[in-house]
Amino acid sequence: MIGYYVHHHGNGHLHRAQTIAAASEVSVTGLSSLPRPRTWTGDWVQLARDDGDAAGYAAGRDVTAHGRLHWVPLGDPGLRGRMASLSHWIDRTSPQAMVVDQSVEVCLLARLHGVPTIGLTAPGHRTDPAHRLGFDACTELVGPWPAGWTDRMLPGQDDEVATRFHAVGGVSRLPVAARSRSWRRRPHAVLLAGTGGDGFTRDSVAAMQARTPGWDWTVLSRTLGTWHADPASVLAKSDVAVIHPGQNSLAEIAASRLPAVVVPAPRPFDEQHVTADALRHGWPAVVVDNVSDAGVSWADVLDRARGLDGEAWSGWVDGRAAHRAAQVVARAVDRAGLP
Repeated sequence: MIGYYVHHHGNGHLHRAQTIAAASEVSVTGLSSLPRPRTWTGDWVQLARDDGDAAGYAAGRDVTAHGRLHWVPLGDPGLRGRMASLSHWIDRTSPQAMVVDQSVEVCLLARLHGVPTIGLTAPGHRTDPAHRLGFDACTELVGPWPAGWTDRMLPGQDDEVATRFHAVGGVSRLPVAARSRSWRRRPHAVLLAGTGGDGFTRDSVAAMQARTPGWDWTVLSRTLGTWHADPASVLAKSDVAVIHPGQNSLAEIAASRLPAVVVPAPRPFDEQHVTADALRHGWPAVVVDNVSDAGVSWADVLDRARGLDGEAWSGWVDGRAAHRAAQVVARAVDRAGLP
């Protein structure tokens, strides 16, 4: 049995966990502050939240342990409870490995219990002491981007760390789709807005629509439009997607072979800006630096994206990334030789 720690921010980490767990040949226990998904087939350990008053923490809480970690607020009962729950689960079940997506602190906790630890990370400038400590503690490292792209997705990373990453490709919960040429008179754009917080607003979306009178729009969002738990059918009928380049949204667009307009949003460690910079190099995406820039001709941007070949996403998502990630975990277990 292996454990899989799922970060609670947004839905991308959860979707990736479900996809990789489904590809695993051993049972997988989910460990997260998120509620158990209806479709999760293994055990699930519900963890306490440790950020209930994140905005109210004073500097005296030393949330980073003098810059060595990312989130360890002093005296927080949620932190104490979640770490105790993880330790109890490890002691009770003796897992063969722990997959962590993503938390430096959980990587360290698992490794301090003698558990082989497989760390997944997002792109970005992750050269800070906390990330380096977490990477060093992991038995294996997995990057959900194409092979050969680690240098671009983790710019400035130490060569020794970068070479340890298994770049498995984008992990999409949606199957790879074959696209047919659209013969509609009016092209269709879909805005895919995540649930983890983004820079699209009602005003910015309305401005995009007003500047593209020749296009029809569908807005997939819990707050700005209509939410679809499975967006595949909407993506299949679209000509261009407009997204913030989070790992989950990008993988789903790539699996759908849909040309994209990519608008990076501010994220810790410049995650989305690093991704957007990488996408400028030969991928079927047009990068717009600021969704609110009044100088952007959205009609021209959508037309440029529509002319790109979405099949070029095959190098980003080929439908086998989850299996490759599961194989990394299996090899780590075999090498550790744990019962």
